[in-house]
Amino acid sequence: MKRIGIIGATGYSGIELIRILLQHPEIYIQSLYSSSAEGRSLAEFFPHLQSADLPMLQGIQPEKIAQENDVVFLATPAGVSAEITPVLIKGGVKIIDLSGDLRLRSPEAYQEWYKKLPATKEVLQQAVYGLPEWNKSKVREASVVANPGCYPTATLLSLLPLLQTEWIKPDSIIVDAKSGVSGAGRGASLGVHYSELNDSFHAYKVGQHQHTPEIEQGILQMTKKEIAIQFTPHLVPMTRGILTTSYIQIDKSQDVGFTVEGLQKLYEHAYQNAPFVRVRPFGSYPRTKEVLGTNYCDIALHFDERTGRIIILSVIDNMVKGAAGQAIQNMNLLFGFEETLGLPKHALYP
Repeated sequence: MKRIGIIGATGYSGIELIRILLQHPEIYIQSLYSSSAEGRSLAEFFPHLQSADLPMLQGIQPEKIAQENDVVFLATPAGVSAEITPVLIKGGVKIIDLSGDLRLRSPEAYQEWYKKLPATKEVLQQAVYGLPEWNKSKVREASVVANPGCYPTATLLSLLPLLQTEWIKPDSIIVDAKSGVSGAGRGASLGVHYSELNDSFHAYKVGQHQHTPEIEQGILQMTKKEIAIQFTPHLVPMTRGILTTSYIQIDKSQDVGFTVEGLQKLYEHAYQNAPFVRVRPFGSYPRTKEVLGTNYCDIALHFDERTGRIIILSVIDNMVKGAAGQAIQNMNLLFGFEETLGLPKHALYP
C-alpha cells in the first residue's frame, strides 16, 4: 500500500483527489495538508466526508512531508509548488503537481503568463509533462510529474493526431473553449458570484490565458512543430465540464491526401490503446454530461466541405481528466499499477 499525501486538501482539486483515492485499492491517504486549517478535520469544511476515515489536516512542512509519504499531490494555487518542490525533491518523495508551476519549461514564459516567480531551471528540467496518452513512457520513469491543465488536456488530445499529418495549414488553428465554474477554484470572487454568472455566458482572458503557452509547448514537444494557436476560453454557468471546439483549415494548395474516412481512422488508430480517450462514431457529437465524474475525454470529428475546415470537438470533466483523475492516472503509471486502477469509468447521468 502506497502512502499518499495531499497538499492543498481543502481546494476543489484536493477534494476530488480524496473522493477518487478513497476507492483506490492500492493506496491509503496518509496525510492531508493545508496552510490555513492545520489541526482541523476536513469534515468541518466538507460534511459529506464525515463518514470517511481521513487524517487531520496538518501544516505544510516540506521536510516532514517528504518523510511521511511515497507520493505527494500538490493541489495548490500557482506559486506555491515552485517554492516547496525543491525540498520535496531533496527528500526523495515522488511529486505530482496539479498547479501550473512546473508545466512550462521556460521560467521566463511562466513569469510572463502567470505573473509569479518561477521554479528554478533545475526543478523544471526534472518535471515530466503528464499527458499519459502521449508521454506515458516518460511518466513511468519520472519522479516529478507536471499534471496538465484542464484546457490543455482537452485541446491537446483533440489536436495532436491531426498535427502529425501534413493535411492542414498550421497557422489556421482556432480553439474555442468553454468551462464550468469549478475551474476557477473554490475562492470567492466577483467573477464567479452567482448573480454575476447565472443566466450569462462570457469570454475571459481573451488572448491572455496562461494555458495558451502550455498548449503550444505541448504541440512542440509531441509533434516537433512550432505552432501558434488562437485560444479563447469562456465561462459557462455550470459546475463541471469543458467543451473545446477547434477549427483547422485544410491545405488546399497541394494534394495532401485528406479524406474524411482517413481523418476518422487517424484518430481511432491514435487512441486505440488509450483507455480514457473515446473517439465518437462519425456524426456523433459529445456532451459534457456524458463524461461527468469520469476520467474520459470524448472526441468527435467533422469536416465542413463548404469552408474546407476540420472541426474537432472534445469534452472532459475539468475536475477529473482535467485535474485529479489525470493526476491519479499518472500516479498509477509511476507505481506500475494498471493505468485505469481506481478511476471512475461511468458518468453521473443525468
